[in-house]
Amino acid sequence: MSDGDAGTGEGVLIVIPCLNEETHLPGLLDSLIEDAPLAQIVVADGGSRDASRDIVAARASVHPRLALLDNPRKLQSAGVNAAVRAFGDGRRWLVRVDAHCDYPRGYVTGLVEAAGRTGADAVVVPMRTVGCGGFQRAVAAAQNSRLGTGGSPHRHVGEGRFVDHGHHALCRLDLFRQVGGYDESFSHNEDAELDYRLGLAGARIWLEPSLAIDYFPRSRPVPLFRQYLAYGKGRAMTVRKHRMRMKRRQLAPLAIAPAVLAGVAAPVAPWLALPALGWALACIGGGAALAVRRRDPAAVASGPAAMLMHLGWSLGFWKQWMRSAVSRLDGDSKPAEAPKT
Repeated sequence: MSDGDAGTGEGVLIVIPCLNEETHLPGLLDSLIEDAPLAQIVVADGGSRDASRDIVAARASVHPRLALLDNPRKLQSAGVNAAVRAFGDGRRWLVRVDAHCDYPRGYVTGLVEAAGRTGADAVVVPMRTVGCGGFQRAVAAAQNSRLGTGGSPHRHVGEGRFVDHGHHALCRLDLFRQVGGYDESFSHNEDAELDYRLGLAGARIWLEPSLAIDYFPRSRPVPLFRQYLAYGKGRAMTVRKHRMRMKRRQLAPLAIAPAVLAGVAAPVAPWLALPALGWALACIGGGAALAVRRRDPAAVASGPAAMLMHLGWSLGFWKQWMRSAVSRLDGDSKPAEAPKT
């Protein structure tokens, strides 16, 4: 197996899960081909109805190391796994690239270099959220702060260090296969779930700050809320599968959905509204402080944006947790354990 060349991408398999990404694909593909001309690039398409497939086909006709792969399951986890099965033989490194992000120049070769420099089995990167419109800027302000992410290491650019999770970038392909790849029952949180299994296998995961990427968040409230519903569901599945202890920044949002539901009874018992009211005031105040600190009026709405994120995550978590508990009771009549703190 080739060790890979940090200057050309030799020995690297790049997988791009894709669904209707005609806006970002042209520039992304051109950048990757320039950066790593000897890498095998696979676009795992989940049934795009825009020009995405035509864009890939046109470039593949002149670049033999670019391929289009159908991903009928549509899930990113399934697309990456299918690409590894079809194109992974003889490759040392797997690089996952999300089509709706902006990447720094030399991204792929920089990942390989970082792995060689640190001896890491996997390299993850920080993710900066970038907004263009008013609400999207508010979401970006929330996601770039503790208000929205609770201080997750890979959600801000800090110092390089070994971590237990980050935005997926590069992994030893043999190790990816050894632990079974992504769990395809996960639509979200499949990256954190895989990182947990990599940790159990003794892998070292390096967070490389010099290769931070720019992510474009949801630009409307309803899609943002649905996204965080799915995130909460994925986290619940990961916790239950591995009987994990949750971190403090993950435990805090668990109280949001119960607090909001309790507030429904406020007409009968007004004190029941206090927890939800305190949370709302804290978020709104935090958003106002962000707006002042960033000198960006749009950031005032980061408080309400964070509230959508918190509530969606909490509802998604508890909905999945209770659904799993019911399924387990139906299966063996053994009650589910509460999330470990």
